Amino acid sequence: MEATITYQDQTYTFNPLQPLDISMPLHDRQPQPECFWAEPVQFDVIRVGDFVGSVAEGGSTNYKRVHVTPHGNGTHTECYGHISADENATIHNCLKRFMFVAQLISVQPQEQENGDFMVLLEDVQKQLQGIKCEAVILRTLPNSDDKLTRHYSGTNPPYLEHTIGQYLAEKGVQHLLLDLPSVDRELDEGKLLCHHAFWQYPKNTRCGATITELIYAPDHIADGLYLLNLQIASLQLDASPSKPVLYSLAPEFPQL
Repeated sequence: MEATITYQDQTYTFNPLQPLDISMPLHDRQPQPECFWAEPVQFDVIRVGDFVGSVAEGGSTNYKRVHVTPHGNGTHTECYGHISADENATIHNCLKRFMFVAQLISVQPQEQENGDFMVLLEDVQKQLQGIKCEAVILRTLPNSDDKLTRHYSGTNPPYLEHTIGQYLAEKGVQHLLLDLPSVDRELDEGKLLCHHAFWQYPKNTRCGATITELIYAPDHIADGLYLLNLQIASLQLDASPSKPVLYSLAPEFPQL
């Protein structure tokens, strides 16, 4: 089964029956990624009188309350409300489209003089040279499935050179996805330079732009061009747990 999409005067084909999920699942008190000292995800059975919301415990249905911190537990998508006091700056209000042409790239963070590991602007520019896309998906190397359970709090994980945010904004990229806890340093005195640069906040705010953190793109998903379906919960918060899904794109009439 094939479908088509046209972007920048080029028509591409993709198979909607072959999705590539790059989100991290959330589990109940099981090993999973954690950052910024967030409490573990927890699913609690609702109990009211004689009712128990667990079929395993004899209830008629499963009925549970979920305790989750979007920024600290697994894959999440955030809007400029993350750094703004604007009550209307919620992910539900800001993200109005959900399908985008995206480029997946793999980049090795480089060690700096202070011991930090940073994704450098020049390495990102090399891979995006001449490429037009609405979203960029950044996979850091080395890439292994321990990212699915890694505890980042207090480890000063790799982050982006803040000029990458400015570069992507100038390039017209609306959505940035990456497999790190944050585009900025874990402890940076609240500067959040890459967040500010990408959203162009507060002087020329890009209200529809989003950042998605803690994705996981396995090695079998090759670098290249994809159709991105960015799924969120309709929460009136600055961020939501999310489920980005990719579909491989190929030119409808490839040049011979």
